[in-house]
Amino acid sequence: MKFIETRGNDGKNPAAITFSQAILSPMSSFGGIYSPETLPVLDDAFIKAHVGSGYKTLAKDILQAFEVDIEPSVIDAALSLYDKFDDPNNPVPVEKIYEDLYVSELYHGPTRAFKDMALQPFGKVLSAVAQARGEKYLILAATSGDTGPAALETFKNRENIQVACLYPDGGTSDVQRLQMVTEDADNLKVIGIHGDFDDAQSALKSLLVSDVFADALKAHDISLSAANSVNFGRIIFQIIYHIHSYLELVRKEVIQLGEQVYLNVPSGNFGNALGGYYAWKMGLPVKQIHIASNNNNVLTQLITTGRYDIRDTTVIATTSPAMDILKSSNVERVLFDLYGAERTKELMHKLDREKHYELTSDELSRLQTIFAADFCTDEEGLSYIKQAFDQEGYLMCPHTATCFKAYDTCREDKSIKTIAYSTAEWTKFSPVIANALSDETFDYDVDALKMIAKKASITIPAQIAALFDKEIAQKTVIDKQDIEKEILSFLDA
Repeated sequence: MKFIETRGNDGKNPAAITFSQAILSPMSSFGGIYSPETLPVLDDAFIKAHVGSGYKTLAKDILQAFEVDIEPSVIDAALSLYDKFDDPNNPVPVEKIYEDLYVSELYHGPTRAFKDMALQPFGKVLSAVAQARGEKYLILAATSGDTGPAALETFKNRENIQVACLYPDGGTSDVQRLQMVTEDADNLKVIGIHGDFDDAQSALKSLLVSDVFADALKAHDISLSAANSVNFGRIIFQIIYHIHSYLELVRKEVIQLGEQVYLNVPSGNFGNALGGYYAWKMGLPVKQIHIASNNNNVLTQLITTGRYDIRDTTVIATTSPAMDILKSSNVERVLFDLYGAERTKELMHKLDREKHYELTSDELSRLQTIFAADFCTDEEGLSYIKQAFDQEGYLMCPHTATCFKAYDTCREDKSIKTIAYSTAEWTKFSPVIANALSDETFDYDVDALKMIAKKASITIPAQIAALFDKEIAQKTVIDKQDIEKEILSFLDA
């Protein structure tokens, strides 16, 4: 299978490239990214054949359907990293909340967030490709809190790989920050910036297409790639858990094969939702995908009105910080799939230059065929967290809580079951959850963790508890204009 450019070809890049080329160099002509030229079809026979399959078998067969140019032994080694999850046989449990609402828990990996689902195997694949080519790579990661820990975890001490991870100082939870700044592998550099996630992501994209930065890396005999979901190597692994979650409902006899479901996805950079979109395009019986946002509700605006407008807008700090994003990178791949490269280039350049664009009525109608959206305020989120715990004894993070708002408002057919996606364990955002359960304010994660553990009669996971005793190894916090200089200093060290 080949990958092509979302904004068309500039005559300098190849017209189509392989999967391994796309993950090594994820940015394409005119500032675009890569998308699959075609998608494999997972027909009824494929889905039926995997009702009894384990997660790794399903994942391997989906990767084979994409015809990725990766050695089978490397794929097997990458998928074996799911053995590090709480239950190697079922790394993504699906839990019943209400009669028609089930939560797919994506956070049972080593860093307790959904980014592990893609980054654990992706890290192995990318480093194996680099080693096979005899090349060294700098992997850039920009994080709102979860990509960073997962990227650092998967790439630490891997040969031929160095990582520079950017995060907004003060824009993550204590646990997320500690997961990054306590990493001490020599090939990792964690950089806090004075700014928000959009600043970090913009810096990453600028460096990925900078000729000056590329020349500086060439002097170090280093090539450049990225761990963010602009890289399709992330997205391909995010398709899998949507199909698995559907099969889990079949196995639980909640639905029958072929029965449609709603997918309800908390969305920041849109990679999680894009995985669901591709799964639907490939044949998964999905009625509609519901996009849940917080007060940074640009996605709700786009899907309900056709306008993407961030003029005179700044990021709002919310209780669900991983979704505090204004420019959602993976929307571009949906635009490309629906409207083609020429229109995508036009829309994205308008967004980059003028900070807004607007779809035609026909384009909006096509978008709304598969997507609906709503946003959840912080106060509503706290209420949903308390309600789920009081009524069902279920602990959920504030990002998961946004799905409950979309569940309430976006379903047109209430006979259809909903799969909502939980992106982080309760431990990652404990002050918010503790406040929802007690109305008390907690300044430190460690105090909130203890309060929740006592109230819910559970134990704080060992890998989270240990963070508070670890030495801080990464102390860099800089202005965003100094990012390139700081990264080059890391490579010179």
